[in-house]
Amino acid sequence: MMFNKDQISVLKDAVDRENSKTQEKLQKRPERKNVFTTGSGAPVNRYYTPVDIADMDYMNDLGLPGQYPYTRGVQPTMYRGRFWTMRMYAGFATAEESNKRYKFLVEQGSSGLSVAFDLPTQIGYDSDHPLSEGEVGKVGVAIDSLADMEILFDGIPLDKVSTSMTINAPASVLLAMYIAVAEKQGVSADKLRGTIQNDILKEYIARGTYIFPTEPSMRLITDIFEYCSQNVPLWNTISISGYHIREAGSTAAQEIGFTLADGIAYVEAAIKAGLDVDAFAPRLSFFFNAHNDLLEEVSKYRAARRLWARIMKERFGAKDPKSMQLKFHTQTGGSTLTAQQPDNNIVRVAIQTLAAVLGGTQSLHTNSKDEALALPTEDSVRIALRTQQIVAHESGVTEVVDPLAGSYYIEAKTKEIEDEAYAYINKIDEIGGAPKAIDMGYIQQEIMDAAYDYQKKVENNDVIVVGLNKYQVEEEAPKGLLRVDPAVGEMQKDKLKTLRQERDNAKVEAQLKALKSACEGTENVMPLILDAVKAYATLGEVCGVMREVFGEYQQSVSL
Repeated sequence: MMFNKDQISVLKDAVDRENSKTQEKLQKRPERKNVFTTGSGAPVNRYYTPVDIADMDYMNDLGLPGQYPYTRGVQPTMYRGRFWTMRMYAGFATAEESNKRYKFLVEQGSSGLSVAFDLPTQIGYDSDHPLSEGEVGKVGVAIDSLADMEILFDGIPLDKVSTSMTINAPASVLLAMYIAVAEKQGVSADKLRGTIQNDILKEYIARGTYIFPTEPSMRLITDIFEYCSQNVPLWNTISISGYHIREAGSTAAQEIGFTLADGIAYVEAAIKAGLDVDAFAPRLSFFFNAHNDLLEEVSKYRAARRLWARIMKERFGAKDPKSMQLKFHTQTGGSTLTAQQPDNNIVRVAIQTLAAVLGGTQSLHTNSKDEALALPTEDSVRIALRTQQIVAHESGVTEVVDPLAGSYYIEAKTKEIEDEAYAYINKIDEIGGAPKAIDMGYIQQEIMDAAYDYQKKVENNDVIVVGLNKYQVEEEAPKGLLRVDPAVGEMQKDKLKTLRQERDNAKVEAQLKALKSACEGTENVMPLILDAVKAYATLGEVCGVMREVFGEYQQSVSL
């Protein structure tokens, strides 16, 4: 880098001598621990010097912001141009209640919406399905039909707001509903901006809200790629998610390695379906976690950008620079929040916010302090949003692009995470790709092993979680938590009953029959799904047709 081989040699000798002296001093004054590690358990040296990054080539490994390999960010000006999208994740109970929360967030300065759906919606069941009993509106909003989606976005101009929807197995249906709502507002599909998560592979790995087997699921995803490239060109057609992989207990390097392996599988599936890589790759996006080890997390984001750029250029022959740019949303770590002393979570979220911003995120959701206990109240959501706004306007870290670049530790850790993630990708390639590695249980087992190792460290007090295993206090039961009215389920059932009485059922049946025919063939199913939801076919009815044709995924390994 800035040092020639002779200088590095001299410096290495000096480091060795100093380390020998330090070892003598440690006999009298030992360090706090025998071994120091990152939050992921990776070893950390006492200090870092140019010796640790002696092999780094500045232009090939770092370059300038906005230039390949994008280690330093995907834009040349980053937050000097504009801040990241402050996209607060929300949704609970009915569409009416969630609509009120969205309007509250916009009033408080949120620059993007992110929709949380309840579990029945996530697995393609209507609220009146027997399996939905007791779950309607609990962890997100219940959306059964276009009528609910119309209420959800009532008074929210979809040509001015960017919307992200955390939906996977039935992503095609919810996207179709969103497009239909926009049309009713007079907004054409080519004006819509936002993202659907649409990442089914991580559902098999870490989360479990899957419906269909892998092959038809991948077909639905590539159908969305093709349809949006032609009709909704500003829409991000997938958010390839490491967030849930990390929540399940992975390390930082595993989060990157497994997520990018999933990304490779999606790109390969799209190319196999006949799509040109530069036609769809610019609309791919990613979704990462932010944990408490600030410097490891910053390094993780930088490593992910560089690794994806090289994969797209060298492996897939992408020509468009936008195809090589890893753009990502971040959410602060839900699994890091404690039910004990929940006010401490405000501090955790602030650290994680800094990590995401210093790492160059494109959008960010900050969790609320009470989310280890319940859905967040308006007051706690406001604090979470204000955390982003304070970092944006008061911290000073947004005034310069990639301010930690050149740190011996950051650059060494970036390379270390990149190398470890790449090793996982190579292993998955040897197995036959991410879908096969998932079916074999390889990825799931690696995550479980990492989660088990971390939990042992917490229980043995090798890892300190403030308020949980150290600095405990006697606490009263928390008050003022948000609770979803149990009557929500009955309300949704009544709405569905009315809908089915008032809609044109003959038209619905005809559209569902046409959709079934398309599913049985090879044509793109998105136009048929759009026609069905416009006729007010319900989510459960549309997914029911696809279940009938595609079947349901069954876990094929015992983990």
